[in-house]
Amino acid sequence: MKNRKSGILLHITSLPGREGIGTLGKEAIQFIDFLKETGQKLWQILPLGPVGFGSSPYQCYSAFAGNPMLIDLELLVEQNLLEEEDLAEIPEFTKKQVDFDKVEEWKYPVLKKAFGHFKDDVFEKFRNSYYLFLDEHGWWLNDYALFMSAKQKLGDDVIWSDWEDELKFRHEAGLRKAGEELAAAVDFQKFVQFLFFTQWHNLKSYANQNNIQIIGDVPLYVSGDSSDVWTNTDIFLLDDELKPTEVGGVPPDYFSETGQLWGNPVFNWPRLKERNYDWWMARLHFNLNMFDVIRIDHFRGLESFWSVPANEDTAINGRWVPAYGHEMLSLIKSQLGYLPFIAEDLGIITPEVDRLREFFSLPGMKVLQFAFTTDAANKDLPHNYERNFVVYTGTHDNDTTLGWLTAAEGEEKEFLEKYVSLNDKTALGKVLEMAVASVANTAILPMQDIIGLETKSRMNTPGTANGNWGWRFEWSQLKVGQKRFLANLTEKYNR
Repeated sequence: MKNRKSGILLHITSLPGREGIGTLGKEAIQFIDFLKETGQKLWQILPLGPVGFGSSPYQCYSAFAGNPMLIDLELLVEQNLLEEEDLAEIPEFTKKQVDFDKVEEWKYPVLKKAFGHFKDDVFEKFRNSYYLFLDEHGWWLNDYALFMSAKQKLGDDVIWSDWEDELKFRHEAGLRKAGEELAAAVDFQKFVQFLFFTQWHNLKSYANQNNIQIIGDVPLYVSGDSSDVWTNTDIFLLDDELKPTEVGGVPPDYFSETGQLWGNPVFNWPRLKERNYDWWMARLHFNLNMFDVIRIDHFRGLESFWSVPANEDTAINGRWVPAYGHEMLSLIKSQLGYLPFIAEDLGIITPEVDRLREFFSLPGMKVLQFAFTTDAANKDLPHNYERNFVVYTGTHDNDTTLGWLTAAEGEEKEFLEKYVSLNDKTALGKVLEMAVASVANTAILPMQDIIGLETKSRMNTPGTANGNWGWRFEWSQLKVGQKRFLANLTEKYNR
């Protein structure tokens, strides 16, 4: 991350295609070709895990598993795992938005057909690679496959801490009984993960061959209703019934009088230390095998975290609790020799958090949409940057830049117009140029900004439970002039 580079932020789900959701198939290959054509070196995505309620990639059933909905079915036809007629009756999906429930309802039965072909007809073709996958991934896959099979039997809306005691507490007899009863479902879950990781690593290999690095995203916390918590209850703050006693969030600030209450169980850092941070080491090594660079979401939580009693309705009555991030990062650095991480250090950041990031020379983040709320000393304005940062026009949590420019008002609008004429059609392009021209080593532009989309195309609105994460683009929205503009910017500013 020390060389000047630029890239695009686009989640896999946002890719075009006929399966109702972006996949790891030909459209992803075409996107990599577009990145290469325009001189980009980076593709940043969101977490790839299997999503739960709300379809948020930051609330997954596993920190290791892949989302089965991202598997490309046309690739399975090429492998004789499906027939063409299996895809003949694809429902009418809207091209601009993912209907997650509708996609799941259609796609799971098709994946089960593929599993049937796998067992009956073409297993020999995959035998070696399949058993190698099971051997390499068994340490997380066996528990995950049983967890998901139990959830589907007992109800997706029933969290694991409400299961019967013998399974909830992972008694040996309970695990053995569930494994026997759910053997077929467990095998299917393993097969689906085999497909996902095969397709993912083929895609990443294509990206790397074309000099494109992929930036993955690792949320600090994991979902309470996940295989990770079920199998590692001692590294989270839970009560005797394995319910969280403390949950994560952020305190009240300028944006929210009550703060944000995320509900994720917080880590038991003393216990993590006793285990020599083995779960975190496994997680980071695993993700570095998946991606070239990792963005650590909510990095400040590695220095200290806002811990709120689980029975609170808001985040007001929390407290700051020290984390052992320095020790944990020192350990992973001793194993790797370097740390290919980006620190998501947005929000209210203390000098202690800055020192932690700077000690390990991790690039932090700058966001242009936050740059015009104060004065010329604002840390997000390009003339105040240092090199070791990643600049974004906006992130997945921001409005699109065109939407933000349109909505600007008051003092922010007045200050913004000192830099950009808002009545000019070139305003969006000038903001993109501010990011790419800056001294920050890395510049990342959301795809929505490249093709000039309004607010309705934003990916996520924090604090809202519905209508997020579903945005998709179409190739017809990307104009020749926009590609030329991006390529010229990239060349002009030595990216």
